[in-house]
Amino acid sequence: MARNSTYNILMYSHDTYGLGHIRRSMAIASHLLGPRVNILILTGSPIAGRFPFPEQIDFVRIPGMIKRTNEEYLPLSIKINARHALDIRKNIITATVKTFQPQLFIVDKEPLGLKREVLPALQWLKRNRPGTRTILGLRDIMDDAETTRQEWRQKGVYEILEELYSEIWIYGNREMYDPVREYAIAEGVSRKVVFTGYIPRKVPSAENVQSIRKEHGLGEEDKLVVVTTGGGGDGYAVMDAYLRMLEISPGMPPFKSILITGPFMPKSERKNTYKRSRKLGVRMYHFYRQMEKIFAAADVVVSMGGYNTLSEILNQGTVSLVIPRETPRREQLIRAQTFKRRNLTDFIPWNELSPERLRDRLLGLLENPAPYREAIAGFRFTGIETMQQRILEFRDRKP
Repeated sequence: MARNSTYNILMYSHDTYGLGHIRRSMAIASHLLGPRVNILILTGSPIAGRFPFPEQIDFVRIPGMIKRTNEEYLPLSIKINARHALDIRKNIITATVKTFQPQLFIVDKEPLGLKREVLPALQWLKRNRPGTRTILGLRDIMDDAETTRQEWRQKGVYEILEELYSEIWIYGNREMYDPVREYAIAEGVSRKVVFTGYIPRKVPSAENVQSIRKEHGLGEEDKLVVVTTGGGGDGYAVMDAYLRMLEISPGMPPFKSILITGPFMPKSERKNTYKRSRKLGVRMYHFYRQMEKIFAAADVVVSMGGYNTLSEILNQGTVSLVIPRETPRREQLIRAQTFKRRNLTDFIPWNELSPERLRDRLLGLLENPAPYREAIAGFRFTGIETMQQRILEFRDRKP
């Protein structure tokens, strides 16, 4: 394909829980923009419209679904049978592929899509547009090895990777965690694997950081701890522990706090968090549009350690404390352990979380951040650079 022709990139982000998938897709899309490049994102995120989309990027909203268990999903808003909602999603996805006719189709995380909803589109592309490159984009860690292998065998994922995907992009570093080995990806399929490295985020200017700190009443010597639970659907325990830490601490803590619950925290839990935060004089947001700015302004960020949140924190050079969930998937725990071994973060296991332990760890990080900052400074984000190079190669030669 000639380099000066229009190049259409379609991205699929199933978005059933949290903010990670849509934020990762948007970060990738914003960096892959170029002359005569059009990017369309298929997403089930109910808040996709809250994010600013630059010119040449747009999205198609498919009905949202909410995860009840690893296998059970229900419609988020419309009150219809789950099967009907999934049929609507599948038909929109397939129609978009046929109409948009992408040269590159990037599927995020789920090789078959939610409940196999992307499979018809992949099969149509293979039959009718064999020149389209189909890419499966995987975060660094999916789940523990045994669970992932079993799930992929049951769903026929290994066969799909071999038959319907051109490449598999892993958004991580092989030396930190190797999904090829952990998930028993066969040699023939492993030749399709490209380790891109972690995906960089925007780094705000020093002036922007100072503006954020001033906006929140912070002086040069003030310390700031930001607490975020991603989408917030299962983050109340972290917020509760943090607020209890503030409530039982004698006197004012030697740092200021900002809480970001996430838009999917249940209403009753969000109201409780707001009421307690207000009483303590702590500012709380349920959604913050530009997380990279608040992370850059912080001295320590407390999070649950999802791929996107941790990448965003590290990209700002900020020290972090992770409290990873361990169910229904163990990926956050494995990531916390992996990053802790390299001094890229500290973490508290879920079953060891208490106000006292939380306070001790935070004070330790605030008093001696140097070992973590040194490790973070040497951490490279090569994801976009690698992806851009792959796309240049795709455009320069036919499959």
